[in-house]
Amino acid sequence: MRRRPFCLCFVALWALMASRHTEPAKASWRLHTNSRWIVDEHGHRVKLACVNWASHLEPMVAEGLDKRPISWISKQIASMGFNCVRLTWPLFMVTNDSLGLMSVAQSFRNLGLVDYIGGIRRNNPSLLDVSVLAAFRAVVTSLGDNNVMVILDNHVSKPGWCCSNLDGNGFFGDQYFDHNLWIKGLAGMATMFRHVGNVVGMSLRNELRGPKENLRDWFRYMERGAEAVHSANPHVLVIVSGLYYDTDLWFLGHIPMRVSFTRKLVFELHWYASSSGMVWEEGNANERCKDATDKVMSKAGFILNQGMPLFVSEFGGELSGQNAKDNRYFNCFFGVAAKLDFDWALWTIVGSYYLRRGIAGMDETFGVLNKDFSGPRNASFLQRISALQAPFQGAAPSKPPDRILFHPLTGHCVQRKREQEQLQLGACNESEAWTHTRHHTVRMRGTDLCIQADQPEKPVKLGANCTDRGSKWKTVSASKMHFSSDIVGTNVTVCLDIDFSTKTVVASSCKCLREDATCDPASQWFVLVNTTHLALTRW
Repeated sequence: MRRRPFCLCFVALWALMASRHTEPAKASWRLHTNSRWIVDEHGHRVKLACVNWASHLEPMVAEGLDKRPISWISKQIASMGFNCVRLTWPLFMVTNDSLGLMSVAQSFRNLGLVDYIGGIRRNNPSLLDVSVLAAFRAVVTSLGDNNVMVILDNHVSKPGWCCSNLDGNGFFGDQYFDHNLWIKGLAGMATMFRHVGNVVGMSLRNELRGPKENLRDWFRYMERGAEAVHSANPHVLVIVSGLYYDTDLWFLGHIPMRVSFTRKLVFELHWYASSSGMVWEEGNANERCKDATDKVMSKAGFILNQGMPLFVSEFGGELSGQNAKDNRYFNCFFGVAAKLDFDWALWTIVGSYYLRRGIAGMDETFGVLNKDFSGPRNASFLQRISALQAPFQGAAPSKPPDRILFHPLTGHCVQRKREQEQLQLGACNESEAWTHTRHHTVRMRGTDLCIQADQPEKPVKLGANCTDRGSKWKTVSASKMHFSSDIVGTNVTVCLDIDFSTKTVVASSCKCLREDATCDPASQWFVLVNTTHLALTRW
């Protein structure tokens, strides 16, 4: 479709509507950065625990509006503990009036998707005859009504599924990626939502990629795009993606990004099982976790140590629990995410798509909601991820951090059984605080009690004799998530493990430490995580 010139009057009209109909922004929705943290205007940590909601495919309408009312989906997102949505949008929806001003009904008719029109009429009748841009704004408003923040992500230029090296959307100079039009589109979208309080960030471009990738153009245009967003809307975080499908920010370790503003830049990373190539397909899970983590840290994770925020804006996998590769990846990811306590956005809330790569109604196996958007695809996964939705650390701790013992497979933490010496898994905000001393004891903070293993295949216990061999716990295996000790008075070596029937922490024979490619070590994976407040709360 032929593009029309960008219409500044249209953007001005939207800005006027926003200023007249939007309530004043909540204080916590004015975000900025403090070293590696995202904080509110009072300096309190705000952890972005987001879910992606796709609105960038050919219909240019947020997925699922034919199946559920917009308010229902927004309420589900909030009730599941997500405080934020990364809402995707195509550039041409903003820069081409013939697309942006097209009605929702007409968009579906043009694509031959007339069956969806009836569903939208039943569930969201007020959206059927408004423009796709108006429907997009309605999604943002509904999320705000439910206290959910929004990050606007320019996913592609031409509406459609992302991504490939040769789809014309990958890098500056590609068929559909004119840098001048892109900058105008970013400025237009930033202006449109300037006075919409729950829009807290704008992601400049999703997954830069392809044969034209180069650092010179990356710095030139990403800096220009960042300045355009800041100039049009100084209230939002400016979120910047790297190279090679947003998996590589290595160059920031040598060359800083130069912009005129401060305390607003956030860098983003995508981390899927496929981001590490084929490593999850075969080999020992401990070694594969180490390889994948080392790669992520060398390519992007290092910026946390440089005092810059890292937003893992896409991660995810099949939620059926039947995909061994994704299960391995998730177990590793959860351990790293807890330890580093970075901000993140899960792909995706979407249960199915109107149209994806020519297929109508395609099921999204990564989707939090099921295919008909009627409920969660996997309720246990939601329980598990809830541990990561809360911040483990604050931006300005007033005391040395405590440490909790996190179990990535379940999303629970080790705590003392009430009035007993045994340990169990439970909610992380009710966990005990632990110290792992230089003598390798794992001691309950503020007490003389430490974790002891007296018998193999039996529960570990808390005891006061912390000098015995059975009280010394060392991390073994490449993943550094096995805690191993010798049984008191023997040469029998055990690792911390879980009895899932009782959720009790036990001492079992260490498994999968090396070489074995078929063994699953996840029940024995534990991570000591720093936390500055055990009474964890979600934003």
